[in-house]
Amino acid sequence: MTVVMLHRYSRCNHRAAAPGVANPSLVHILGYMVFCRAEYAGKTESRGMDLSYLEIKGGVPLCGEIEIQGSKNAVLPILAACMLGEGVCIIENCPFIGDVEDTLEIMKMLGCRAERDGRTVSIDASEVKAYEIGGTCAARIRSSVLFLGALLGRMKRAVIPLPGGCAIGARPVDLHLWALGCLGAEFTGRDRIIASAKRLHGSTVKLPLSSVGATENTILAAVQAEGDTLIENAAREPEVDELCEFLNQRGAEIARLEDNSICVRGGKRLKGVRYCMKADRIVTGSYLLAAAATGGRIRVRNDSCRNLQSLVRVLQQMGAEIDCRDGATVLSSDGRLFAVPYLATAPYPGFPTDLQSPMMAALCRAEGKSRICETVFENRFRTADELKKMGAKIEICGKCAVIDGVEKLRGALLAAPDLRGGAALVIAALQSQGCTTIRDMTYVDRGYESIERDMSLLGADIKRYR
Repeated sequence: MTVVMLHRYSRCNHRAAAPGVANPSLVHILGYMVFCRAEYAGKTESRGMDLSYLEIKGGVPLCGEIEIQGSKNAVLPILAACMLGEGVCIIENCPFIGDVEDTLEIMKMLGCRAERDGRTVSIDASEVKAYEIGGTCAARIRSSVLFLGALLGRMKRAVIPLPGGCAIGARPVDLHLWALGCLGAEFTGRDRIIASAKRLHGSTVKLPLSSVGATENTILAAVQAEGDTLIENAAREPEVDELCEFLNQRGAEIARLEDNSICVRGGKRLKGVRYCMKADRIVTGSYLLAAAATGGRIRVRNDSCRNLQSLVRVLQQMGAEIDCRDGATVLSSDGRLFAVPYLATAPYPGFPTDLQSPMMAALCRAEGKSRICETVFENRFRTADELKKMGAKIEICGKCAVIDGVEKLRGALLAAPDLRGGAALVIAALQSQGCTTIRDMTYVDRGYESIERDMSLLGADIKRYR
């Protein structure tokens, strides 16, 4: 069993530099290593015994119209942001997914009133007094670490367990701790993260890596800090901008500058707001890839692909026709796709790592050899072993996967290796011959509201058995 280590530095206690003093040493804080190893993440992922599985009969082109759920990667930091300020926050188009339900449970543990009515969630954090998060829910989802910035902003204290999530590689939270340390936070702890701050102060935070989570955590703390904070090399993902938009509607003053830095004016009073989540671009991309691979024609009503231009270009290179206008996206494909000679994942606006596995599945029958290089996570090719059970020809060479397109895939008994890998197996099954069974659907349910419902609406022969 892998042991999750917190290497101590200065007796596991880091003190951020005082205002006017240089930022704390990144080399220093990198001693505080928190890794979500595969065995650890797999152990903490389970929500109990989930025996449900999908049964898919492939070979049916996807056709029709569909509306995409609210964004998973945007709603999770926004829910954490509801902990800040005053008033009731009403989140519309909030998706019914496992990670959201776990996040709401965490918020209730902290003293929030959280009520759901369909896709609308109401959050009242006025009675929050607690600052310690228990391990069960938090250990299942990576985004639980975002409560670190939110609780520091509200309570000046936070205690959280090691964050969980999919077993897709080592994902240290060191940058989060270092960035929050720049604002005045101090950290202790061995098997959990214990944070405190006598006061939070604005600072210049120059992130050495463009981390989405570290950027969001810094924003959540900075809006309640004294003075202005400048986040240099801030992540450019649309979900970060949606968090800023939400906070601005509540009364914050946050701006993205021309060089993509983010400026946060701290200390503004935050009020309640009604906010509607934008469509999930990763779900949109998954469904477009499914339609392309099956030779179908679909129209996505509420997503214009404005934030998926990297995928649009690749789909056109593969031979699909895409029309993005009037707030909708239409894709047409005859199912005869061309290989992609080289594709590398990258932070936004590059090709998203979350679509790497679905893209691999779509390329399994493409004409020629494709090469995908994964530059974000080192353990995100586990889907390849499952695809090979279906007859796919895939060779993993370090950080790259070479996919040699085959004429057909055959149905098989499969297990979802992680969230996006599970969606990739659905895409493969939809274009295969025969019947495919996919178990371990808990992973997929973390990010897709009901993938079997959506595929059925587009004509797929797919059923879930419980």
